[in-house]
Amino acid sequence: MAQKQQAPTKPEKPKETTPESIASIASVLVSGLFIITFIVQAFEIPSGSMENTLLVGDHVFVDRLTPTRKAGYMPLMPYREIKRGDIVVFLHPREPGMYVVKRIMGLPGDKVHLSRGRLYVNGQSVNEPYLNPQYFYDAYRDEFPSVPPVGQRDIEMKYPEWPLLMSAAINGRDIVVPNDSYFGMGDNRARSLDSRYWGFIPRDNVVGRPLFIYWAFKTPEDQYQHTSLGDRAAFLMHIVTHFFGDTYWSRMFHIVR
Repeated sequence: MAQKQQAPTKPEKPKETTPESIASIASVLVSGLFIITFIVQAFEIPSGSMENTLLVGDHVFVDRLTPTRKAGYMPLMPYREIKRGDIVVFLHPREPGMYVVKRIMGLPGDKVHLSRGRLYVNGQSVNEPYLNPQYFYDAYRDEFPSVPPVGQRDIEMKYPEWPLLMSAAINGRDIVVPNDSYFGMGDNRARSLDSRYWGFIPRDNVVGRPLFIYWAFKTPEDQYQHTSLGDRAAFLMHIVTHFFGDTYWSRMFHIVR
């Protein structure tokens, strides 16, 4: 009587040792840290200065790589010079540690002015279909830089050095953007504190360009001013209880342009 042959047993997969497990976790953490430090970064829109392109409570991923200065030791990276019309996130030139988002309307060497609220760059009127249509006339803001910033409390109190710097950059009816700097403005032009009020954006202050909205939540316009631990905990609880009702689902994965 023939004996039944036993199927060959598969060798047991060696178990991962504790040092190997720690090394795997560490590599994942290092990779994630590299991505959020040098490639993409999450950013929340704090104010309505970019409405209706970006709303308060929009959460965007910011491309930190392509707008950076080209480095000789990383020649294959997809660097790209900042162009007129790009939306960028940058560190506020007058308020350290504060991140701001605006649209670049003036490149180094550009001559910029506004007349009756219409923007002119190098003598040419700029077509701006993205502008928020809400509008009321303000002489300083809408005739910039022809009207001096006298009586502008936002400038005189918060940015007193800007009038002097502005006067040095004026050429005729235009303001000339200096080297390695940009002139940024909000799409909600009537409610935007931008380069007209605090000055040029240094090239080195640019953090990156928003790519797309990954989440949007109904948020009060002054929420960014509530920085205490209690206020943050209260708003976090509000998010948890109103997540589905107050999320703007139609804005999810919207490309920022």
